Amino acid sequence: MIATTYKPATDLGYLLSKHPDRCQSFELNFGKAHVFFPEATSDRCTAALLLDIDPVSLIRRERGGLRGLDQYVNDRPFASSSFLSVAIARVLGTALGGRSKEHLDLADTPIPLELTVHSLPCGGGEAMVRSLFEPLGYAVRVESRMLDVQYPDWGPSRHLNVHLTGLQRLSDALKHLYVLIPVLDDDKHYWVGKDEVQKLLRHGSGWLESHPAKELIAERYLAHQRSLTREALAALLDEDQEDPDEAAERFEADEQRVEAPISLNEARQQAVLGALKEAGAHRVLDLGCGEGCLLRTLAADRSFDEIVGSLEVARDRLHLDSPFAAAAGRVKLLHASLIYRDRRLSGYDAAAIVEVIEHLDLARLAAFERVLFEFASPRTVIVTTPNFEYNVRFEGLAAGAFRHHDHRFEWSRAEFDAWATTIAARFGYRLDVSGIGPIDPDLGSPTQMAIFNRNGAAHV
Repeated sequence: MIATTYKPATDLGYLLSKHPDRCQSFELNFGKAHVFFPEATSDRCTAALLLDIDPVSLIRRERGGLRGLDQYVNDRPFASSSFLSVAIARVLGTALGGRSKEHLDLADTPIPLELTVHSLPCGGGEAMVRSLFEPLGYAVRVESRMLDVQYPDWGPSRHLNVHLTGLQRLSDALKHLYVLIPVLDDDKHYWVGKDEVQKLLRHGSGWLESHPAKELIAERYLAHQRSLTREALAALLDEDQEDPDEAAERFEADEQRVEAPISLNEARQQAVLGALKEAGAHRVLDLGCGEGCLLRTLAADRSFDEIVGSLEVARDRLHLDSPFAAAAGRVKLLHASLIYRDRRLSGYDAAAIVEVIEHLDLARLAAFERVLFEFASPRTVIVTTPNFEYNVRFEGLAAGAFRHHDHRFEWSRAEFDAWATTIAARFGYRLDVSGIGPIDPDLGSPTQMAIFNRNGAAHV
């Protein structure tokens, strides 16, 4: 629903090219869309876009998507999804394009708007909604409900009612909804090809370039297709800027060159492997798995029954798509955020977070702590991070410099110990902090490792 208190509020009908006194219906290839005005006075006017989705037609036109029972039991007829974005483009296309025959000046003017989207699927919850809409100037209110009040153990539904208020041009508000509804749902209900890149760039023009979550938006809007995501981000960035993936690879190589003389990467993998085996872990999360170094190490050890990593880049390096891969069936890669609650990460014996936290802004570190220690809540958590004090021992590293261009911080031993102690006390873990790599009598080891354990005594 779209409401305004701009006076006369009924001018909303001109902007939408829809008469407030009429109910209009439109045929779409997945059902019907209806536009009507529940209220239309000079003080306040509300327009509603209602979808009547035909599940039978969806099954008949399905292209390699749902299979079996999922074809018949799903939320499509009842939830706001990418179908709603399609309806906005088809039914409200004039307003989406910022055109108005009678009131072009008003179409170019920000007016007070209230936007309400009912039953919007969102695995990231309220935090995800806020991270997408608040940077665009909206005040955000989210309503959530239990999945079933008779079965409270099922927890809250992932379908939210989202209310947005702000001073916006109507065309901008519709573009925000057009792009961000499928981003929140994270499940495009139609084929995603190169033309979707142009749609994203067209409807994201003027706001997506500066959005702090533009990488996440592009990735989800383009159905996690890496080539399309890179193409979109390259177009959004200044042409003189280096491709983000190429830059990340270069910075990773720089860090490896710094640490190579002491074989620190291999030492980290073996230290984490040993800690996981000591903890008796069989189902392990590798959060922020990067190029898959730890995943390869764990996949080679048959004592681990299930290993879940969280980045797509590791797939090619592990050859998981090969039916002959030894790790087939035991290693799974998920598209997952480190700062949003994800139920798929719950129920594992252990989690390894190897050289990851230093890549997070401190403001986001608190969200990561809750996602890992409170919501995922594995019995054992292993965290490694650089020891900043040791950096002076690396040749070629400038004084005071971090080991990786993308590091947001690097902690001293005292800083890391203080952080780990606070986390252990807050979430009920026992703690052991140790070093990895050669020990300098004054500076400690180059890598710091914290082992959080809920069972038994602390590691020794």
